[in-house]
Amino acid sequence: MQTIEKIGKFVGDTFAIWVLIVAGLALYAPEQFTWIAPHISLLLGIVMFGMGMTLSIGDFKLILKQPKGVIVGVLSQFIVMPSLAYILAKVFNLSPEVAIGVILVGACPGGTASNVMTFLAKGNTALSVTVTSITTLLAPLLTPTIVFLLASEWLKVSASDMFISVVKIVLIPIVLGVVVKLIFKNKTDAAIGVMPFISVIAIVMIVAAVVGGSRDKILETGLLIFAVVILHNGLGLLFGFLIAKALKLNYEDQKAISIEVGMQNSGLGAALAVAHFSPLAAVPSAIFSVWHNISGPLLATYWSWKANKKTLKVLEGNKEQ
Repeated sequence: MQTIEKIGKFVGDTFAIWVLIVAGLALYAPEQFTWIAPHISLLLGIVMFGMGMTLSIGDFKLILKQPKGVIVGVLSQFIVMPSLAYILAKVFNLSPEVAIGVILVGACPGGTASNVMTFLAKGNTALSVTVTSITTLLAPLLTPTIVFLLASEWLKVSASDMFISVVKIVLIPIVLGVVVKLIFKNKTDAAIGVMPFISVIAIVMIVAAVVGGSRDKILETGLLIFAVVILHNGLGLLFGFLIAKALKLNYEDQKAISIEVGMQNSGLGAALAVAHFSPLAAVPSAIFSVWHNISGPLLATYWSWKANKKTLKVLEGNKEQ
């Protein structure tokens, strides 16, 4: 079991590389990956089940201890990214399916990868985990509502059908994960250690299915979508940080909010796009999966270096005294 956990850690640390490799293979031989498409919802459900197994009451205690940070994080997540998505869709005059896809990514809750990036950036990890948990639980209600309000001008959106999908894909697996953890308690520790590895495989397979199913469209419009995704992610990170700073949260909280806002549960976006719109609508989510696992570690590395440098200066100052 320890060997699998070590492999899982290695795969998780090199996640972006695996996504890039599989995406390249899917572009080269799409027919080898299209069989995955009908199973995208199941794969994401497995990821959410794993998240449910890691949840605890402690993840929500921060609401009482630091309500301001949690409220800022949750509101920023569901206001900043959807608004940016809508503006980018308009500015770049995106086709209806791509516009829907970008808005879907923006309307999704934060991804669990944001918690790892916040930890590496030496930000407030507890705040990141709490915001991720709350936005994920709110997703069945808010994600369909936001998509309906912002995307209906491009394509017909059924908020009720999408609500049912998010409940099935997100809420039910999370609840099952929590129940399994409560029933079996310490016996689930080994399974929790393996879940990151399984989650990485699931997300990589989702990306492969989306890229394989939309190969021709990606080759036609891939550069434009990639540019929009980079802007969406970058502006999300920036505005998340600036909002937290403007509201006078401490620096660790600013880093957590920035990463939480900029990194999305793009797997959910892909699953909803395929289920309710088209494979092309899932492409922004697939590209987002690749890109935010590059930008996130880069930003986390910079902030970690900056924090270490500050600590070193303090230590040197203490020695001189």
